[in-house]
Amino acid sequence: MIAHTPSPPYFAVIFTSVRTEVEEGYTAMADRMLKLAAEQEGFVGVESARNDVGITISYWRDLESIQKWKAHAEHQIAQQKGKSDWYKSYKTRIARVERDYGFGEA
Repeated sequence: MIAHTPSPPYFAVIFTSVRTEVEEGYTAMADRMLKLAAEQEGFVGVESARNDVGITISYWRDLESIQKWKAHAEHQIAQQKGKSDWYKSYKTRIARVERDYGFGEA
């Protein structure tokens, strides 16, 4: 689903990953992180897709909200578990959205 975002500017955290074969605990943790992120101050929305490469984009009101999310205790546990078990590789990018536009229902 396409996230409903506010009028720019806002920020995007783009998390691109390649998974390992380990499945144990991944889905539960991913679901928990989506729920927890949505409860954070400054969270705007999320979009995610996975084939050979997974891409999750979370949208945030400001950089301070992103920094607080990165430092959140449960999120830090998920980050460590991702490094040790679930991801062969990943890259996180943070970008300021200056403009957005679309077509159809989001």
